[in-house]
Amino acid sequence: MDSLNLFEQWKSQASEDPALLHELEALDPERDRSAIDDRFYRELEFGTGGLRGILGAGTNRMNIYVIRRATQGLCGWLRCAGLPQSAAIGYDSRINSERFAREAARVLAANGITAWLYPRLEPTPALSWAVRYLGCGAGICITASHNPAAYNGYKVYGSDGCQITPEAAAAVLDKMQGVDPFEVPAVSFEEGISSGKIRMIGEDCLEAFLDAVQAQSVAGGSVSGLKIVYTPLNGSGLECVTKILRRIGVTDITVVPEQEHPDGNFPTCPYPNPEIREAMECGLALCRKVHPDLLLGTDPDCDRMGAAVPDGDGYTLISGNEMGVLLLDYVCRRRIENGTMPERPVAVTTIVSTGMADAVAAKYGVELRRVLTGFKFIGEQIGILERNGEMERYIMGFEESYGYPSGGHVRDKDAVNASMLACEMAAWYRERNMTLADAIRALYAEFGCCHNMLESFTFEGAEGMSKMQSIMTGLRNAAPQQIGGQTVTGRADYLTGEGATGDLPRSDVLEFRLEHGKVIVRPSGTEPKLKIYLSASAETMAQAEAANQLVLQELRSGWLR
Repeated sequence: MDSLNLFEQWKSQASEDPALLHELEALDPERDRSAIDDRFYRELEFGTGGLRGILGAGTNRMNIYVIRRATQGLCGWLRCAGLPQSAAIGYDSRINSERFAREAARVLAANGITAWLYPRLEPTPALSWAVRYLGCGAGICITASHNPAAYNGYKVYGSDGCQITPEAAAAVLDKMQGVDPFEVPAVSFEEGISSGKIRMIGEDCLEAFLDAVQAQSVAGGSVSGLKIVYTPLNGSGLECVTKILRRIGVTDITVVPEQEHPDGNFPTCPYPNPEIREAMECGLALCRKVHPDLLLGTDPDCDRMGAAVPDGDGYTLISGNEMGVLLLDYVCRRRIENGTMPERPVAVTTIVSTGMADAVAAKYGVELRRVLTGFKFIGEQIGILERNGEMERYIMGFEESYGYPSGGHVRDKDAVNASMLACEMAAWYRERNMTLADAIRALYAEFGCCHNMLESFTFEGAEGMSKMQSIMTGLRNAAPQQIGGQTVTGRADYLTGEGATGDLPRSDVLEFRLEHGKVIVRPSGTEPKLKIYLSASAETMAQAEAANQLVLQELRSGWLR
């Protein structure tokens, strides 16, 4: 069915949501043809990350009908997979998140599958925990993570609390085929509650999650005297982050007032991502008034954690790669000091994360495993260790995009865990008259300066998707021999496996190894963006950064034109 026919169908049938109907009725088939095409030219792609898209009417938008259709597909998969016939559901502060969570619960209940629903917004890692705690066959988290306010999403988890595998995603997608979004069965929410098919997740589950996080502490005692500024970026982190910090002894917590309460419009930061300085500006401004030891920021679903630390007369942001190597070094140090370092310890990171991690891991005798981008692949490694009876070997995982869990209690990024560790680490260095800025400089002095950059290029709509595919195809067919004045010494295509290190799943990723670094290119799995990761090593940070800038300049003038 073409876009116009779908448009007319939705106008006649999308009656349960007046806002969607109003949006459709405001569109004219002749005047607004491109806008109609963008809403209906495709169905939102369902993959290992579930669904993510702009809120609105249409098959290429996030709305109650798309949610219902995806949930019906999930029900079909659950029935055939031999898994427990129950699913845990969580949601964050985004627009329509609570409604989408309830819609999913209604469809599950209508299919005879028990829906366990958090009674209020909670972090994504708390959902990952709930899946295993409650013995569910699956999990659903309504979130678009750190995307702008116009977005929402639908993440699906397996019974192991990890985002579903490519095979499971394909099976869910297969069950979605042929499902009419307007004919999906759904009980009323009240009927689901009264029948016991929709149940509220109890406080015991959340407290057990916090117990599991606290068990990852390596401080060896209470952390006292630390002064913190914290921002949940109008998301779901406030309750769990402040609770875990108080549990370990951090009581001097000033919450950024403009970003304290849940608000899916994110009025102070259009892009609520702690990786982005703009999102942390309110916190930085407050730091200049109250002078804390550490600024912490968590994204709307509280799986990513960003930080800033005192440095000279001001505060400096710590990058995801820097925090990853700081935490890896700290966890290793403390475990050795405490006598809790396991035999043959394992840490896990991604192919796009900093090369410094290899040097830090080698220093402490840690096996560092590198996986594809996406925390599900780190979670998969945790699961492999658990199935082999070697869970104790796992000491931490991290990826450059600000995710750092140090335990196997969850199988996703966990900013509650990361916030706790960051505070313990800041207190440990403070006892040695050092800030985390001093600490990262000490690591650079020990292991060499490694400068890492991530540049994202947006390609909206059908034309944008085609452009990204064209760029990737061009790089495959005519691979560059030099980039930014450096010779390309090696190449890996993770889609074909050519030149790739390790037995990794096939993925649309290209890696170019340079004399003093590397360039990795991949389309985002959750946004209409082409992501380019740059890494360069040199004697000084200025030299490494200059090398990356030369590479970036060539990319902008060549590949992306």
